[in-house]
Amino acid sequence: MSKKVKVKAKKPGRSRSGTLMLLAIFLMGSAIVRLGMEAGPAIAREVANLQDSKHEANEGGGKLNVAGMPSSAELQEMLAAFQEREAALEIRESEIEDRMKALDIADQAIEKKLAALEQAEEALRSTLALADGATESDVDQLTTVYEQMKPKESAALFEEMDPNFAAGFLARMRPEAAAGIMAGLSPEAAYTISVVMAGRNGGVPKE
Repeated sequence: MSKKVKVKAKKPGRSRSGTLMLLAIFLMGSAIVRLGMEAGPAIAREVANLQDSKHEANEGGGKLNVAGMPSSAELQEMLAAFQEREAALEIRESEIEDRMKALDIADQAIEKKLAALEQAEEALRSTLALADGATESDVDQLTTVYEQMKPKESAALFEEMDPNFAAGFLARMRPEAAAGIMAGLSPEAAYTISVVMAGRNGGVPKE
């Protein structure tokens, strides 16, 4: 007897699903490859544009950014300038305050000195007034003494006096006493004293 060989038939459903899965994977891979090929140049262009913009900003000195605002470096430079200016102003204000204080001290010292000078001047005036009064009193008293002396004795004294000094005493004396002294003087002394007395009276206005 011949043996019958049984051949198992393959199920058609399982083979079809595997083929579809493999085809889907191929399609997804192809799409990813196309997407990478198309997006790569676009991304490269964007990166190149950003690099060009940054390079242009650096060449422009970094003064302004894209929005037209000052850059960070410029802001720092401006801040440093403001701080330096503020420090200079503070130093200037301190110097002015020191000068004002020095001027106030100097004004106070000047006021004290002026007050002291005024007091000294007032004291000097009082002293001079007393001295003038004492001198005038002494001269009057000495003139009286000369008048009461004998003419010959007075003439001997007036002979030795300075002509200006002697003329001042004779001008204060009574006319008769002065005449007696003049009569006892030498002609030279009497002439000189007369010239001095005449010179003093020469400036007196006439009626």
